[in-house]
Amino acid sequence: MSSHQVFVLIVIQLLLLLTPSIGLYKLFEKAGVAGWKAFIPFYNTWVMIKLSGRKEHWVFWQLIPVAGWFITMGLYVEFVKIYGKFHFWEHALAALVPLAYFPYLGWDAKTKYIGINEARKHKKSKTREWIDAGVFAVVAATLIRTFVFEAYVIPTGSMEKTLLVNDYLFVSKFAYGPRIPMTPLSIPFVHNTLPLFNRKSYVEWITLPYIRWFQSPVKRGDVVVFNFPEGDTLINLPDYQSAHPYYDVIRELGNGNADSGRQIVLSNPDQYPLIMHPPDKQENYIKRCVAIPGDTIQLKNQVVFINGQAQPLPPFSETRCMVKTHGQPLDETVMQEEYNIDVSDPSELSPTNNPNEYSMLLTAGAREKMLKNGVAVSISPVIDSTQPVWPYSPLASWQLDNYGPLFIPRRGSTINLDPTTYAIYNRAIRVYEGNKFERREGKYYLNDQEVHSYTFHYNYYWMMGDNRHESQDSRLWGMVPETMIVGEASLIWMSWGKGVRWSRLFRRIK
Repeated sequence: MSSHQVFVLIVIQLLLLLTPSIGLYKLFEKAGVAGWKAFIPFYNTWVMIKLSGRKEHWVFWQLIPVAGWFITMGLYVEFVKIYGKFHFWEHALAALVPLAYFPYLGWDAKTKYIGINEARKHKKSKTREWIDAGVFAVVAATLIRTFVFEAYVIPTGSMEKTLLVNDYLFVSKFAYGPRIPMTPLSIPFVHNTLPLFNRKSYVEWITLPYIRWFQSPVKRGDVVVFNFPEGDTLINLPDYQSAHPYYDVIRELGNGNADSGRQIVLSNPDQYPLIMHPPDKQENYIKRCVAIPGDTIQLKNQVVFINGQAQPLPPFSETRCMVKTHGQPLDETVMQEEYNIDVSDPSELSPTNNPNEYSMLLTAGAREKMLKNGVAVSISPVIDSTQPVWPYSPLASWQLDNYGPLFIPRRGSTINLDPTTYAIYNRAIRVYEGNKFERREGKYYLNDQEVHSYTFHYNYYWMMGDNRHESQDSRLWGMVPETMIVGEASLIWMSWGKGVRWSRLFRRIK
């Protein structure tokens, strides 16, 4: 656990202990205790424990990371019982909003201290006990999922060989600071769609602006989970969603003209039913952060350059290569065990018309080892020059393996506006930063005011899959704003592929 994460844990625990202090001041006085004791962290809960007749050791359990938060909330529930508060809703207020509820009790003339003996006379029914336990479990799990960590499963091979399909991960929300839900009214444990019903799992009656507590920047090389930037609008059919994104579809239908394709989709709602999601409810993706705010990224023949410096591939990153062999048949067992190549997977090893040549997905280590062992005569990169790439403009006619140079904006950086920068950054300015931004007769208008430059309000990141030729990443849909960062992939806790992959369990993600 990093020092930043420890700091966040401590601050959250102190906030839990201090936010109800003003109300505790009056409640302590009602119980004949000096009110100033309410403002000393941990000592205030020591006093609450003594007043409510609980064992003193509970004050020390609050020091346990994360679990201590829920112990503190439980102590608040026990405390309000000695003031005659036994209803379910009263306990919920004490646990969840003590900042408001404790001052209300403290200054409420009807709220009296009744003491331990009177409080113990109240007995809960079995039904109430089950309800309390169930609600506490749901609340605790939701808070952990929102602010601490979340489980995630790898659905595709875009990160192989670093992460495999059906690797189960823990994603740390602390790594970059927990993001406050922008749509707080939602069904627990469901991301954006209710199973079976194909309905939204949230309502937008209340929405919050982007807020991130104790923010820490994403580092170059981190494996990051984030909301799919082009997931604001999706075609709500099984074969589409984020696998075949709406923005790809309208470009395809319009033969490269997105506006024409959009009209086709909008005029055929039965064939192309649309669903819109707010930023925090857009589909989750996982990729490696390749460039951070302020970087200039460029790809030359598969090699990534950051600020003009060539970058090594991640240890298990795969790229498409043409391998020339001596002509002997390749042994499947040797290819799997020695070079981690699945010969049965046509995406990893495909013979060409030449019996001595294979198109392979290879890691840097496998390339080096095959040449050293004499399995390969030569290995050369396969350059993809056919795949259309973002921003899908003739002004930036880049390719999948020869891309850029592209500047990644950082908060406070300014760009001059011209046809090229408009093509590249207009979505970020309009959608991610919430502006009305348009070009009319060669001039640029921001919120109806003519401008010649733009200063960014958020940081942006460039994400790429480690399986560079089998990945839908920033080369296809652009930059990721900080508002859509979910957390850092930290640990593989389970892995399944024709049985448990025991060697991958509890492996840290690098």
